[in-house]
Amino acid sequence: MGAIAVADLVKTTLGPKGMDKILQSLGDEQSRKKIIVTNDGATILQSIFVDNPAAKILIDISRTQDEEVGDGTTTVAVLAGELLREAESLVQAKIHPQIIIQGWRKAREVAKKVLVENAFDNFDDPIAFKNDLVNIAMTTLSSKLLKSERQ
Repeated sequence: MGAIAVADLVKTTLGPKGMDKILQSLGDEQSRKKIIVTNDGATILQSIFVDNPAAKILIDISRTQDEEVGDGTTTVAVLAGELLREAESLVQAKIHPQIIIQGWRKAREVAKKVLVENAFDNFDDPIAFKNDLVNIAMTTLSSKLLKSERQ
């Protein structure tokens, strides 16, 4: 439940109508005066304290995503939270967790197969390759702090 709650917390920051969160420190009197207003999932997840083991793992997954890719922290947290929400309902329906995990592994393989089948390489076509690189750069620069550098 803790991990699902954390996922729900950052889920509300997504999209054009995403909500900002007000973060206030729980430290001493001086640090309580410091207030952060943000809708960045990574900032929120780094700032909250949780004692639930599953919620801690969710935050660690998000932190790893941020370190490896630099983006997608909220997406990872929300996706993991939704998988846990579905797993909870399946467990309540008396489906063994190992069966659920087997299903997720099969789904992963199917998704990977579809991605490989739909992948293409424009390396031999310089114009298409350049267009692909520009599109990748525009997508990358449209997120987080780099939006101002897009031009």
